[in-house]
Amino acid sequence: MTSTPPATDTSTPGIPDFPPARSSQCPFAPSPEMRALTEHGPLTQVRSWGDSTPWAVTGHAEQKALLSDPRLSVEFTRPGFPSPVDPAHAHAGSADLSFVGMDDPEHARLRRMISGAFTIKRVEAMRPRVQKMADDFIDAMLAGPGQADLVQELALPIPSLVISEMLGVPYEDHEFFQANSKVIVSAVASPEERTTAHTNLATYLDELVGRKLTEPGDDLLSSLCTQIEAGELTRREAATMGVLLLLGGHETTANMISLGTLLLLQHPEQLAVIRDTDDPTVIRDAVEELLRYLSIVHLGRRRTAMEDIEVAGRTIRAGEGVILLGELANRDPSVFPEPDRLDITRNARHHQAFGAGAHHCVGQPLARMELQVLYPTLFRRIPTLRPVEDLDTIAFKYDAIIYGLHSLPVTW
Repeated sequence: MTSTPPATDTSTPGIPDFPPARSSQCPFAPSPEMRALTEHGPLTQVRSWGDSTPWAVTGHAEQKALLSDPRLSVEFTRPGFPSPVDPAHAHAGSADLSFVGMDDPEHARLRRMISGAFTIKRVEAMRPRVQKMADDFIDAMLAGPGQADLVQELALPIPSLVISEMLGVPYEDHEFFQANSKVIVSAVASPEERTTAHTNLATYLDELVGRKLTEPGDDLLSSLCTQIEAGELTRREAATMGVLLLLGGHETTANMISLGTLLLLQHPEQLAVIRDTDDPTVIRDAVEELLRYLSIVHLGRRRTAMEDIEVAGRTIRAGEGVILLGELANRDPSVFPEPDRLDITRNARHHQAFGAGAHHCVGQPLARMELQVLYPTLFRRIPTLRPVEDLDTIAFKYDAIIYGLHSLPVTW
């Protein structure tokens, strides 16, 4: 985010405003204002829209416990649901993103219908295909003029192609769904723009589901059509699940590829470890550390308390909002010694980049595998890779709810 919440006439003395997540002074870390929240302990209230004062959770242990607590609701229509913008517009364009906005048991029912596609066994079976994609796109880069935008020519196309093949979405439509996804995750797009973008994707997926009902293939959308025919799923539910998977399946991974690449280029000694190893365990640990260090989900994971909850000596009252800040939990020094130091050899698998509890990211095995393929392949194939621009002129996504890079011009 580029700005703090709008000023109001009803400020609450002693309670800080919800801060910007990142700062150009230190683009790979939480902003100084965000970091300052930890000075109040693992749990503190912040001022959001109007006189709303949700709880910001900054501690790793407290966040893990609350993410697994069924007394917290993800349903954003509940009174008290926290947002750093006007609640009337907070979820414009994302109000119908399937089970991510539902509590159990409905959340669990819908999630089970897709979770089998993201098991470690199934994802690992895709690794050779993802490896070929990586090599093919790098071949195309190397055949070019010696300079490329890594975002447009590698980081964005590969996860887009992966999730397209999984879902059964024609990859030739990638410019359409990438453009609409970009608007949905923008923090500066208007409510009307986000609503239009979501409607565009929902209509597109609904039409695709309709075709697959008569001409099924070997893909996840066709599998959901089987659930429709069995009366276990509606066509609209299938389409909105498709929107969620298409959006989540490429947007977050693409940002991790480009942002992680740039970070490693700032740490050549750690980059060399990734480039030169054949040990998959070393690559796995490196990816987990990058996920911890970068924590690209902005504005936290949000909940509303349905009952009073005691946490860290404080009481979250029923009806109060909760914002769980992963970028701070993942830099909790009690869990990660020297948390501001990038160390790809540390065991960082207990980070919360993918959340925790019932609502943890269903696609995390896929994201991990793609990153494990992309980073070493890129640095081995192009060992002289370097940015064209200085760090202070690179276009970071301060204006998006998923952090990353708008572009990354590189040469070799």
